[in-house]
Amino acid sequence: MRDEADHAAILPSADVRARLYDQALGFARIGVWECELATERLTWTSGVYDIFGYPMGNPLRRASIVDLYTDESRRNMELARAEVIRTGNAGCLDAEIMTWRGERRWMRLSINAIGEAGRTVRIFGSKQDITSDRHALENLRRQAETDSLTGLANRSVFQARYLEVTHDSLNYGSASALVLIDLDRFKELNDTFGHAAGDACLREVAMRLSRAFCNAGLVARIGGDEFALILRAPVVPAQIVRVLQETVVMLCRPLFWNGLRLEIGASVGATLVGRPHRRRITELFAEADTALYDAKAAGRNRVYLFSHEGGCRSASLEAIA
Repeated sequence: MRDEADHAAILPSADVRARLYDQALGFARIGVWECELATERLTWTSGVYDIFGYPMGNPLRRASIVDLYTDESRRNMELARAEVIRTGNAGCLDAEIMTWRGERRWMRLSINAIGEAGRTVRIFGSKQDITSDRHALENLRRQAETDSLTGLANRSVFQARYLEVTHDSLNYGSASALVLIDLDRFKELNDTFGHAAGDACLREVAMRLSRAFCNAGLVARIGGDEFALILRAPVVPAQIVRVLQETVVMLCRPLFWNGLRLEIGASVGATLVGRPHRRRITELFAEADTALYDAKAAGRNRVYLFSHEGGCRSASLEAIA
């Protein structure tokens, strides 16, 4: 009897257990919710109020809360909710919200059903703030897909995104050309002024290309001093050439770094993507690379466009002064 009494004495009281439970939920940034379907009356624990940044004194109206979801997440949430109500099977999804204070957050939403007489009368579940986890995953994804020096897409992402851009049915696969850009005299600049100057030059080129082609399908650094573009427009070869000539002029502008005047050039090789867009990117890369090789062999600051016509491998243009 004494042992049982001693054991009972060390068990926490119901109030203590409730407090510890609330503390654990708060530490995990989890809240619990319930919705009465007949009236759409919502009940939240404090954790859900915290996630939404919603004042506890404000009335809980479902229509107002739903408006805090971003458009895509709202659609996904409503679909998942309807499915749980229809089938009685539990569901779970990640949703993005804009809090009552205007902060973007991600939460993991679980939905469960309570039925009576063969129909769902209430739904309930949990909401957990996963914003930090989403940001960490996004940072990892960005590091894997981004060239760390310039912030542009890397080669693997460029090749993967090619299919997205060229097979975009909403824009009718609006890619017009694959463009390769190789910097002239870059090794000479690196050898003369050092790698720090070379890195500054690459960052400047990346910034100029991003600004000049902000509406392009994709801009990437695919290795060393080589960059690649997928153009959406123009589509006429002569206009493409004109745009790329202007690009060379833009890239040839001197860069001033640490009191030094750094000068480089750029050779450009391009090939038309063509329509319909069913050509493999390896084939297009080979054609653009051939044009780039011919441009560099012919001299600096030149633009060559690959051509299949008349046995001519590439169409040369006058060097840009």
